[in-house]
Formats: sequence, structure tokens, C-alpha cells
Amino acid sequence: MRKIDGIVPVMLTPFSEKNDIDYPGLAALIDWYLASGVDALFAVCQSSEMQFLSLDERVALARFVVQRVNGRIPVIASGHISDEPDQQIAELNAMAATGIDALVLVTNHLDARRQGSAAFFATLDALLASLPASLPLGLYECPAPYRRLLSDEELSYCAGTGRFVVLKDVSCDLPTVTRRVRLVQDTPLSIINANAAIAWPAMQAGSRGFSGVFTNFHPELYSWLYHHGASQPALAQELATFLSLAAVSETLGYPKNAKIYHQRLGTFGSELCRVNQDDVLEKFWGLSVILDQIRTGTDHYKNKITSIR
Repeated sequence: MRKIDGIVPVMLTPFSEKNDIDYPGLAALIDWYLASGVDALFAVCQSSEMQFLSLDERVALARFVVQRVNGRIPVIASGHISDEPDQQIAELNAMAATGIDALVLVTNHLDARRQGSAAFFATLDALLASLPASLPLGLYECPAPYRRLLSDEELSYCAGTGRFVVLKDVSCDLPTVTRRVRLVQDTPLSIINANAAIAWPAMQAGSRGFSGVFTNFHPELYSWLYHHGASQPALAQELATFLSLAAVSETLGYPKNAKIYHQRLGTFGSELCRVNQDDVLEKFWGLSVILDQIRTGTDHYKNKITSIR
């Protein structure tokens, strides 16, 4: 069982102008993540537009990421988009066969009709009985179709099974992250916060990394914050403020704005999204300038970090 912690980017899916997965672009993106020093990759998640990928595409995407990474870091994946139990079992077992290091269950699909813990446990137990017992599992409080946060009882139950290695926490609440860290002590389960505004204090409180959307802009800065911030507290706080402010632009057309950012970096060629058809540069006045400012700020802090090593 490989540990899942540190900086875990929620991967984008590049598409060609024909609306197919751009595998050469995806290969370049994977190489960019690896060169940025990330600790794991989260493929086939909401940032990957998984709700807009067919099952065959989700499976092929995960398998490609595993093959490209070739064991250098862990790869986790979800692709868990169905509500009906039989469909969930089929899609999750297909994903389990791709060679990933952990299979991530989406919490809202464990309680699709919002019936509460009884429904959650019934669906969860059915999945646990149907999935390979040797494959580590994760949990993801994906905001779509609705944000379904785990109760303390549900989290403790999952941690106590010994099968879960990671929760991508989307509570966006520092006291909740702190309490959850205590709840899963002495279990294999790592709590990884996904909210940039609390990234640094959550790390200080015991969150085992970061897995927010701005790992698609400057994962190397989050990596420094997680692995080295404690030794440079003043710079860590300054950097955390920049990261928090930069991440506000998620509301300006993500994930298309992230794809435009990568176009400008030269990672891949198309900004095409299935989830977002808008011309976001036209819709959100000033976005182009903001993306340039994020890149300038990223370079500034990369230079500061390099100068103190």
C-alpha cells in the first residue's frame, strides 16, 4: 500500500480541436506535473471533466496516466459518476483494472438521493464487497452534482476499515480539517485539504498535503510550502497569501482558464473544454491580465524559493 500524501494535482484533460482526448498534450502535461515535484497525481476527477467522459474514455485516460508515470509517483483516479449501484460497481471495477494505486469513491454518489447515513453505509458496504480487497481506496467530497461532506461517524467508519488511504477534504473549513486529522490518527487514511484559502494553516494542523485546483497553475509553490514552509515561516505566510488570492480566479471560467494558462506555457495547444463552452476571456473582463499576473507572481516566488536553498 503506497502512501498518498503531499501535493496531489487534480489533473486536467487536454482535448484536441476534434474534441478527442489529446494524448500527446496529456503526456506533456504529466511531464510538467512531474517536473514540478508533485507527490502523486489525481486522474479522472472533476477537473478532468469526468462527468463529460464516457466510461471507455475514463478508463483509457487513467491507464495512460499510469503508463506515462511508470511508477515514479502514485496515481489515483475516480471516474465515479453514476448513481445506480450496479452502474457504480461496473465503472469502479473497470477503473480498478487500470493499474492505479488507489481508487477514489465520490461521497455524493454514496448517498445519491440525499437520504443520510443509512443510505451512505448501504451503498458503501455494497461497493466494498464488490471491489478488489487488495486495492487501496480514497474518498472525494466532489462538489458536483452536490457537495456531500462526510459526518464524523462516516469518516471514522471508513478509516476503521483499513482500506482507505486518502480523503480529499472539500469542507473548506479549518476546524473541520483539524478535527478530521484527529479522527483518523493511527489509521492509513490521510486528510488532504483542497481549499487554497486554508492551505497553509491546514498543513500546520496536520493535513497531509494539498489537492486543490491551483495545482494546475503552480504545484511547485504548494510543494515548497508543504515540504519546506515550516523552516521559513515568514516566507511561507507571504507565499500562502499569494496562493490564496491567486486561487480566487478559479471562479473565472475554470477549468478553461487553466487550459489557457497551459496554452501560454506551451504545454498543449487547445483550450477546448466539454464542461465549459464559454469564451472566458471575453466573458470575464481582465482574465487575460490576471493569468499573466499569476504567472509573474509564480515566477517571483519560484525565484525567492530558489534563492534561499
